[in-house]
Amino acid sequence: MSGAPRAEGGTLRAELCTDEREFAALGPAWGRLYRRCGAATPFQSHAWLHSWWTSYGRPGRLRLVLVRDGGELRAVAPLMRVGRPLPRLVPLGGTISDYGDVLLDDEHADQAAAALAEALSRAARTTLIDFREVRPGGAVERVYECWRGPRRRAGDSLCLELPALPMAELAARLPAAKAQRARAKLRKLTALGVERRTTDPDRVDAALRLLLALHRLQWQGRRVTPEHLHERFAAHLVRAVGPMVRSGDAVVTEFLLEGEVMAVDLTLLSPRLAGGYLYGAHPRLRERKADVAAMLLDACARHTATGGHDTLSLLRGDEPYKYNWRPEPVVNQRLLLARRRTAPLLSAIVCGVAARSRGKELVRGWWERGGGGT
Repeated sequence: MSGAPRAEGGTLRAELCTDEREFAALGPAWGRLYRRCGAATPFQSHAWLHSWWTSYGRPGRLRLVLVRDGGELRAVAPLMRVGRPLPRLVPLGGTISDYGDVLLDDEHADQAAAALAEALSRAARTTLIDFREVRPGGAVERVYECWRGPRRRAGDSLCLELPALPMAELAARLPAAKAQRARAKLRKLTALGVERRTTDPDRVDAALRLLLALHRLQWQGRRVTPEHLHERFAAHLVRAVGPMVRSGDAVVTEFLLEGEVMAVDLTLLSPRLAGGYLYGAHPRLRERKADVAAMLLDACARHTATGGHDTLSLLRGDEPYKYNWRPEPVVNQRLLLARRRTAPLLSAIVCGVAARSRGKELVRGWWERGGGGT
């Protein structure tokens, strides 16, 4: 870990950590900062990111930019260096994380953001900084405002969000006929005798392995996210979620029918947000006419009701079933930060994003005009 000049007008000290063992040792201080950052999502927790690095990281690429005030962390930018298609610093967490961001201490946010922006500029050198999947209102927006070099903002993935309300109130937001159908689905679950239980911390590992087995079974013969079938993903999930359950940053729920676990759900929690991340459900539930989506949303809503959260996120993706509950579409942001010497890299990315967006519009128009007909 190398020192850097102190921030102007303060006692903050910026450091660059590239050592995996030091990353592991940051857990307690990182956890305290995580609790002091209201914008944090579960994907910025130390347990999630360190586990992800263990499964997916490559030696020599770790770049953690830290801002300290004595023994306390005031800001963290968890990044790594990639070389393709362009040299960039990108958030840890990869494509299996729905949100990317930094952590800032809310009580020192302005000073910490300014110090982090200066430290990121030094760390970037000849690379572009590319923050993907930033939820609107994310902490890194403050860093973006402090950035003195070239910068650009673009849209990224679509997420769908609901208010953190009990299931009865979520149903009440629907038109009368849809609300009636939603209540009927919940009554059907009760009539079938579906039971719900929160998994104890000492049983989380086994429950997650069962979740992944059920997930594989439910998608058999259909398109599934390939990464969810890899052992490295399973190892990451088991390693990360156990500590997150113990710290209150995740909850695993099992659903039983006639005494047998037929579904398992993983919900991730942060100070303001709860999100249903992954589930596995036996096909027999649907054969019995159980509405699995309603069952999972009911469980997630119960978790948000007691945690002080204000958002129930359905996370990335706009699958049709999600729209049954009238969620709000929220587009993640892509924040690009460059130095003068790396401005051409920024321009290349922006042009690529614009070209892909235009291409999608042309394809959509072609289909709407009947070009996809047979």
